[in-house]
Amino acid sequence: MKKYILLLVIVSCTLNASAQIIDSDKPYMTRSLSADAIKDVVVQTSGGSISVSGVNASEARLEVYVKKNNNRGNETLSNEEIQKRLSEDYDLDINVNGGKISARAKPKDKNIDWKKALSISFKLFVPQNITSDLQTSGGSIHLNNLSGSQEFTTSGGSLHINNLSGKVKGRTSGGSIQLENSKDDINLFTSGGSIEAKNSNGNINLSTSGGSLTLKDLNGVIKANTSGGSINGKNIGGELITSTSGGSIVLNDLSCSLETSTSGGHIDVSMKELGKYLTISNSGGNINLQLPAGKGLDLKLRADNIKRSALTNFQGTIEDDEVNGKLNGGGIPVTVRAGSGRINLEFK
Repeated sequence: MKKYILLLVIVSCTLNASAQIIDSDKPYMTRSLSADAIKDVVVQTSGGSISVSGVNASEARLEVYVKKNNNRGNETLSNEEIQKRLSEDYDLDINVNGGKISARAKPKDKNIDWKKALSISFKLFVPQNITSDLQTSGGSIHLNNLSGSQEFTTSGGSLHINNLSGKVKGRTSGGSIQLENSKDDINLFTSGGSIEAKNSNGNINLSTSGGSLTLKDLNGVIKANTSGGSINGKNIGGELITSTSGGSIVLNDLSCSLETSTSGGHIDVSMKELGKYLTISNSGGNINLQLPAGKGLDLKLRADNIKRSALTNFQGTIEDDEVNGKLNGGGIPVTVRAGSGRINLEFK
């Protein structure tokens, strides 16, 4: 078993030690992993960020970045001061064994003097197919070009996910989430930040307690919910289930089954193609809905007032506040309820 304690690593690994002042944008320490055939990654840090990127095995390495936690104006510390603070106030262990790398950094005292606190960040460049378990108490997490099973958590930083496949599960207590170019089984949660997801497919589950949702160029089974922010979506296929407790919803160029709802904002939906069903609910705001013409539909519309294009080849009942019946012989169920709001329905 190889165990790399901080002071030994400082001596044996490639450092920018020739300069007395360490540039916080350059790695404090670099350790090659090209001969270790890394398959598992475990990283824990108390305040810094974590980045894991898939590369060729020959490029595999670990980079460690250290700067003042209360860094202002990119203030730098001397190499001597960093070593002193790390040895006195932090436990930093890096272990490589049997294809697994563990990198952990935490203060020895939970009540460390903020004037002495450090931000210790890790960047790993590893083979693409790996399993990871990543945790930071406040920094951001970046994942790029990976396949396998990735699980990651931050107490407040943002999540950035690009070109991932496999099983992905990430959580932040308040930061934003950016997802793109990914696929398969994706679950991402934030307690308050916004979520932007684009150019991805598979079983995608997105949730925020208050931020907005931006969804673009997605395909698969998409579940995206916010407790209060707005929802904007474009070019989505498969199945989309999305809701907000109070924000507005704008969805364009959809080719999917759809279930969407809000408790108060307006809803605008335009469908290029219908899926197996369409359900829209708004407790008080208006609903504007555009559907492709000539389709067989089972219409159930209810609102304070309904404004619609002419319904030719329709069998059923039409009232100012309710439409119930079959269009073009019936078929796809379309259920729209606006409560005390208005429905504007047009076919194109």
